[in-house]
Amino acid sequence: MRKPKLSIAEELAKKQKEISVAEFFEKNRQILGFDNPNRALLTAVKEAVDNSLDACEEAGILPEITVRISKKTEEVYNLIVEDNGPGIVKKQIPNVFARLLYGSRFHAMRQSRGQQGIGISAAVLYAQLTTGKPAKVMSKVAEEDAAHVMELKIDTKQNLPEILTKDMVIWDREHGTSVELEMKGRYFRGRQSVMEYLRNTAIVNPHAKITLIEPDGNMVVFERASQEMPPQAKEIKVHPYGLEVGILSKIVKETEKKTMMEFLVSEFSSVSKRVAEEVLAKTGISGEREVKTLTQEEMEALIAAFGKVKLMPPSSECLSPIGEKLIRKGLKNVLGTLRPAFYAPPVTRPPAVYQGNPFIVEVGMVYGGEIPADQPVQILRFANRVPLLFQQGSCVCTLAVERVDWRRYGLEQRGGKGLPVGPAIILIHVCSTKVPFTSEAKEAIADIPEISREIELALMQCGRRLKTHLSKSARKQKSMEKFRIIREILPRIAEKSARMLGKPVPPLEPVITKIMDVVHVEENFVSKGGEAEIKLTVTNYMSQPKTFSVYTEIEEGKLIPESAEPKISENMENVKIGWLIKALPPARSTEIRFRVTDVSEDFEGFDYFISGIDAVHVLGAEALPGDWDIKMDFMPVDVEVVEEEEEGEQEEPVEDEEES
Repeated sequence: MRKPKLSIAEELAKKQKEISVAEFFEKNRQILGFDNPNRALLTAVKEAVDNSLDACEEAGILPEITVRISKKTEEVYNLIVEDNGPGIVKKQIPNVFARLLYGSRFHAMRQSRGQQGIGISAAVLYAQLTTGKPAKVMSKVAEEDAAHVMELKIDTKQNLPEILTKDMVIWDREHGTSVELEMKGRYFRGRQSVMEYLRNTAIVNPHAKITLIEPDGNMVVFERASQEMPPQAKEIKVHPYGLEVGILSKIVKETEKKTMMEFLVSEFSSVSKRVAEEVLAKTGISGEREVKTLTQEEMEALIAAFGKVKLMPPSSECLSPIGEKLIRKGLKNVLGTLRPAFYAPPVTRPPAVYQGNPFIVEVGMVYGGEIPADQPVQILRFANRVPLLFQQGSCVCTLAVERVDWRRYGLEQRGGKGLPVGPAIILIHVCSTKVPFTSEAKEAIADIPEISREIELALMQCGRRLKTHLSKSARKQKSMEKFRIIREILPRIAEKSARMLGKPVPPLEPVITKIMDVVHVEENFVSKGGEAEIKLTVTNYMSQPKTFSVYTEIEEGKLIPESAEPKISENMENVKIGWLIKALPPARSTEIRFRVTDVSEDFEGFDYFISGIDAVHVLGAEALPGDWDIKMDFMPVDVEVVEEEEEGEQEEPVEDEEES
């Protein structure tokens, strides 16, 4: 008997089958950032380093990470990433490295670099696809005497690990993990390279020591700049602002609470008993109502009610922002030898929420000086302390910069849209319990309105400070021109008048004081035989005695200790010196002298900075740079103090004042 012919629908149904996540990414590896050899090697390094940093921070260990890259053939590289983290127990090693969507951080409502459980296993999958070689993982926990070593592959049909070999070896460290991959790739230097990624990672993770060994054997070490661990992010509950019906429905389904009052108070962040009562009153739902009996209409009413009550911002304990001090250090690290004219005090916005996920936006900015002025501003993007090097144009950080009208703040921008042009570098960091990346490759942040708004507000705050700086600079420039003219013309008038009247030339300082209202810092030096003798004359052309501090940084040559005791700060390459000048009377001067050896033939002197006085009223010195976050012991300068001082006239010195 002949079987009945299958319909087209039945024929198609026979071909349908389940696709494992590993199979999907096997055929769509570009989604994970492995779309070309240049990015593939960088992405593998990124995923391994991010895992190492997260593991070390969770264990409270100052990270020491080594990245070794060696060239096997023209297009095949061997990558080893080793850390001093807590290690991974034997049972979990195969799942962590050879199983996609497996991890401990996906469901946790707290900040971390890796959350999806895809990163390092995706690198293992890419290596397996391009060279056929397994990943070699070695890990040791402190409680065991030997390290476990495994060679792993991924069974893409089932998304399960295949253990090819396993062994135990003696490892000369107390604890840690090492992963070795052989893959197709390309190593290069410059923009969007492994070197740039690690350098930017070191900027926002100053507590980590990162070593890179390049294919040619060159070793680059990014030394630890801080002994302090970043604050540990604590897990919190979801915040009600921005909740969607689907998320609320899931929380209702999974909760173990019985009544609505218990449910609202215990399952959400920033919801007190008073707030819960107010929300329930707006919806007409009883506090004794069973949670599981909620209808979709009632859930929608709850979400609407949350939007109408005043809630406290989410707790920032679940987040670990970079902080003002480290943003300043990070920007200085990026600048290298470039000296900007202005550091805008970094801005950290209050915690905000999107779709129930707390986030914080931080922005830092430097302007002017030696930064190129004829190019678009440089944007440094970070998410949860991870550098974002690709897809800049589609990232909310870039889009937010383009939406701000920078013409109002002194930068060129055609039509008030697009990237502004000017000598500026902008650092933007978004930290969140769940960063909304545009893809699994985690290279750009999605254009979420709440996040865009917070970035724009922070940028505008920096912009206002830049505008203030530029206005002050313009006024100062006018004062300098006025001062130059007065110093040229007044002596001639005084000499001519004295000659006509047959009297001696009067002192001009009191007259200049009445006209100018500034403090003048003037450097003179004699350079001979590689040694320079510096004389700094500081004159008070203001109407009252002034107390302030003058600084310089010895960037060229070596300070002769007996001329001025050097004040060396930690983690700074150059010697910084500060002098405290107390109550310098009006129309009086004081001198500061020191010597420097090993200077070049074309030595042109040093730059000077000041605190304790608004830099608008200072000629010959600038406001103390924003990256000088150091405390110094000052060398007092002997000056003649006015004998009868009126109470309240003397000003107290202000250390590390930032001009804004």
